[in-house]
Amino acid sequence: MKLIPVIDLKNGVVVHAKQGLRDQYQPIKSILTLNADIYSVLHGFLHLHAFDTFYIADLDAITGQGSHADLIQKVLNDFPEIMFWVDAGYQKVQPFPPNYLPVLGSECFTNVNFGELADFNQQFVLSLDYGAKSEQLGAKKLFTQTELWSESVIIMTLNRVGSSSGVDIDLLQRFKHDYPQKNFIAAGGVRNVQDIEQLKIIGIQHVLVASALHSGVITKADFTKL
Repeated sequence: MKLIPVIDLKNGVVVHAKQGLRDQYQPIKSILTLNADIYSVLHGFLHLHAFDTFYIADLDAITGQGSHADLIQKVLNDFPEIMFWVDAGYQKVQPFPPNYLPVLGSECFTNVNFGELADFNQQFVLSLDYGAKSEQLGAKKLFTQTELWSESVIIMTLNRVGSSSGVDIDLLQRFKHDYPQKNFIAAGGVRNVQDIEQLKIIGIQHVLVASALHSGVITKADFTKL
């Protein structure tokens, strides 16, 4: 099982994402760090465990209210040995840094332009996004046009993010059953190690997590077990 910490950036700081209500996100409060800047959060995570992959969501870019591109580029330069999956909203193919893997979310594409994913030649991570009412967000055709999917696919349940309500096991099981050749990544709702063990049972090997790390529910000792 591989845990991938999530860093949500808004207005220059790391925020606590909760149920997709982005206008209400507040600076993160964490036992791992006293500060909400990205470097403090990164060092806090790395003190907890030697993570080699992080997920960064540039919420300003996703919502069309700005960009953290310069800050993210600086982080990539300062941590060249770490891979960063970056969700910066709608992205087009360009020369990305070697430790930058674009995350392309269904919410940022339409049934008109979702075919652009083919231009990435599998060098991306697809995120199939579900909203506050568990509805499919963005390009509906993308949820079934599997020839455009990346090898690894995030199942992003925004209504469970930061909610400590548990992962959507039923939804993940359906995807595992219907598309067994894909590596699905759980995102949203992880409360504790027991949730992660439940994901392992159904064949999920990767999970995005933030709240359970910041709260200390998942500890350094737990990583040995996982």
